[in-house]
Amino acid sequence: MKHVIKAMVLGASMASGAFGAGSDEWDKTFRRNDKVLSQKVSFKNRVNITLVGDLYLPKNLNKSQKHAAIIVGHPFGGVKEQTAGLYAQEMAEQGFVTLAIDASFGGESGGEPRNISSPEIYSEDFSAAVDYLGTQSYVDRDHIGVIGICGSGGFAVNAAKVDTRMKAIATVSMYDMGQARRQGLAQDLNKAHVTRTLDTIGEQRWTEFESEKVKYEPGVPESITENSHPVEQEFYDYYRTSRGQHPRATTNMSLTSSAPLMNFYPFDHLETISPRPLLFIAGEHAHSRFFSEEAYERAAYPKELYIVPGAEHVDLYDKINLIPFDKLTAFFRQNLK
Repeated sequence: MKHVIKAMVLGASMASGAFGAGSDEWDKTFRRNDKVLSQKVSFKNRVNITLVGDLYLPKNLNKSQKHAAIIVGHPFGGVKEQTAGLYAQEMAEQGFVTLAIDASFGGESGGEPRNISSPEIYSEDFSAAVDYLGTQSYVDRDHIGVIGICGSGGFAVNAAKVDTRMKAIATVSMYDMGQARRQGLAQDLNKAHVTRTLDTIGEQRWTEFESEKVKYEPGVPESITENSHPVEQEFYDYYRTSRGQHPRATTNMSLTSSAPLMNFYPFDHLETISPRPLLFIAGEHAHSRFFSEEAYERAAYPKELYIVPGAEHVDLYDKINLIPFDKLTAFFRQNLK
C-alpha cells in the first residue's frame, strides 16, 4: 500500500490594495466570473502565522448591510487558486461573502519550514479565517459557514468541534488525513506498518537535527504509466497537468510531519458539532467516499450525506457539471439565515 499511501497526500488583517476585479494577470486555474469581485487579503492566526486568502464578493453587494460568509479550504497540498477559489467564486455569485485561504506553511501564507503538515495549525487556520471575516463591517459574524474540500474537510470538522462560531459546515470529497497516513485506503490498520513508519520518522528526525537535510515524500508521481495505481492516475490528471497545476501548489510534504497526522482523529467526538448542521458531499465512485460515510454515521443530527451520481473524487475539484453548487447554496441559505 506504500504507493497508495503516498497518493493520499492530496486528498491549505489588512486588505492589500483597492477592492476590484483583481489584477489583469489572473493566476487561478479556473475562469474569472464577471459577476464577482476578488481581492487578496492577509491576517494572523493564533500562532502568529500570516495567512493569505482571496476574498470574493458579489458585484452588487450592499456593504451597508451585513451578509452571511463562507470560508473555503483547499485540498491537502493545494492552494487557494485552485479548487477552493473556484468554490469561493461560485458561492459568491450566489450572494455570499467568501474567503478561500492558503493553509499555513504553503501557498502565499507564512509559516516555516515550508511544506510541513500540522493538523492542529491547519484546523486553527479555519478559526483565524472566522476571526477575520467576523470583524468585517459587512459580514454577519453570527452567520459564518465553512466548506472543506478533500483533506481540509477533515481539518474543517476538527475546527468546528471547538469553534462554535462556525454555524454550518459542508465537506466535499472529504479525506481523513490521519487514517490515510495510518493505513491508506486499507480497511484494517496494520500496526506493524505503523510502527515501522514511526521508527523511520524517528531516525529521520535525528538526521535532520544533525544535518538540516529535510526528506520529502512525493504525494503525486512525476510521471505515470498505464500500470500506475488508479488513485495516482486520478491525482496526476489534476495536479500534474494544465487542468489544475499551479506553481505554488505542493505535492511534497516532509516525512517527519507525517507523525502528527498519524495521531490525527478528526471524526472523534464529531457528534459534539450538533445542533449545528453538517453536509457531507461525495462522489458515487470516489475512492474516498467511505470517509464521508463514516463521518456521517458518527455525526449527530442535523446531518446529511449527499452522493453525486457518476462522480469520482477529483471530479468534484473542478467539474462544474458535477459539483452540486445548488445543493451547497440551498444548505447555506437555509442554515445561515
